[in-house]
Amino acid sequence: AVVSTQSTSSGINAEYGGLRDKLLEWRDKDDVEVVCIEGAGGKAFCAGGDVVSITRDAKDENTALDFFHDEFQMNHLVGTYPKPYVALIHGITMGGGVGLSVHGKYRVATDRSLYAMPETAIGYFPDVGGSYFLSRLPAPYGIFLGLTGHRLKGADLKHMGIATHYTTAENLTALRKDIACCDAGSVVETLAKHDVSPPTPFSLEPQHDLIKHCFSASSVLEIISRLEENGTEFALKLVKNLRRMSPRSLVITHKLLSIAPSKSYEECFAMEFCAAHQIVRSGEFGEGVRALLVDKDNSPVWRPGSIEEVTEEMVAEYFAERERAWKPLEL
Repeated sequence: AVVSTQSTSSGINAEYGGLRDKLLEWRDKDDVEVVCIEGAGGKAFCAGGDVVSITRDAKDENTALDFFHDEFQMNHLVGTYPKPYVALIHGITMGGGVGLSVHGKYRVATDRSLYAMPETAIGYFPDVGGSYFLSRLPAPYGIFLGLTGHRLKGADLKHMGIATHYTTAENLTALRKDIACCDAGSVVETLAKHDVSPPTPFSLEPQHDLIKHCFSASSVLEIISRLEENGTEFALKLVKNLRRMSPRSLVITHKLLSIAPSKSYEECFAMEFCAAHQIVRSGEFGEGVRALLVDKDNSPVWRPGSIEEVTEEMVAEYFAERERAWKPLEL
């Protein structure tokens, strides 16, 4: 049998416990062979967690850390799930939605998929195992996506390997019907039946050489220097956008993605939990959410105010061991 579940378009915070419990229940049921997850309502797979609530809860450090701990456990479970896990990433897929989908064995994008990890714009970093999967994309696209929050459409997800399959929105009903009738032994054949070649080439292909040269630099400042030296409209727009983002978040993200290739799947979540711990304390995340999502003045006051002012000591705090460490679910 196949079981399906849905995530809401946003505000996933309260659902992690329920989703986790369902996955554990279905894992132990012999009559459940395939799990399929999709967004409720059709407009989004999941646009992420309710970050306004998270930053409000940051006033109580333990409450905020409880959220991140449970979220990362859920994401880790998706990537280690013993039964076929199919994510229909139709519509907006950002932040927490990425964590519920990208670690699954099968990820189906459509012509209406819109993917991004825009955390650096709100004083955070690509978490939910982002350090693991971004660092394993063709270099240096993971660093490019993690720093810039660049949005990718469905065809791009298939070209990049973020999605394992691609279909059209109009075909989703037929796909769901066939998934509902398949079993663990036929899921690969079922998905292949609906998999089609994306109708458009990789949108970033014209910028491949620029991205490879600039984002392979050893620091964020060097990336910006190379972009400025390039001087094209695309490059200078990236510089403008990067200068708007949290300097601290940019440097932390670059370090996370530089270290992650040498880390295991589990170690990446533990590393991200250490960084989240310091984010909760720093106030940078709260300021980004205030400026972009609460007051919407789009004028965050970052501390420090420039990349040049971010010191090694500041960054080291995000990678220091904590009394409270992250651990995967004991199964």
